[in-house]
Amino acid sequence: MAIVLRYVDRLGIVKERFIGVVHMLDTSSLTLKAAIDTVFSNNNLTIDQVRGQGYDGASNMSGAFNGLKSLILNENNSAHYIHCFAHQLQLVVVAVAKKHDVEEFFEQLGLVVTVVCGSCKRKDMIREKQKERVETEIGIGETETGRGLNQEISLVRAGDTRWGSHFRTIVSLLNLFAEVVAVLK
Repeated sequence: MAIVLRYVDRLGIVKERFIGVVHMLDTSSLTLKAAIDTVFSNNNLTIDQVRGQGYDGASNMSGAFNGLKSLILNENNSAHYIHCFAHQLQLVVVAVAKKHDVEEFFEQLGLVVTVVCGSCKRKDMIREKQKERVETEIGIGETETGRGLNQEISLVRAGDTRWGSHFRTIVSLLNLFAEVVAVLK
């Protein structure tokens, strides 16, 4: 479970801070609530300070009686629940794409990613071909060098509920297109 806090600082500027990731063996609302309480306690925070909470619509999260939302609202009725609209928007985008002949494109894209990434041998081939291409581009002055540049990249698998994952899949394929074609040949 990832925990992110959004707050307004003394200057009135909205800030967002990643607090941490907690490994959860059990995703029941009671276990999630206990983990949040622990993280808050470790960071000198309390549920009393919460003014909003947001996550996807899974029943363990947003359930009216036993969901995490309800457990937090029982302690603090000012912790208003806001459904994660990015999650809903992604599902709408996927549904619309499926109805307008874009579905086949994303199915084919998914198959390419599965075939290429489904084998360690093919992953190694992509990695080696990308390395060769970058070395060549650096050698002819087509690519800059420096800290953080020319990092190894890989194909990204799209997920229907992850905001922007389809875009990242397309971008990763564009960046590795020559290598993917070579591996598929």
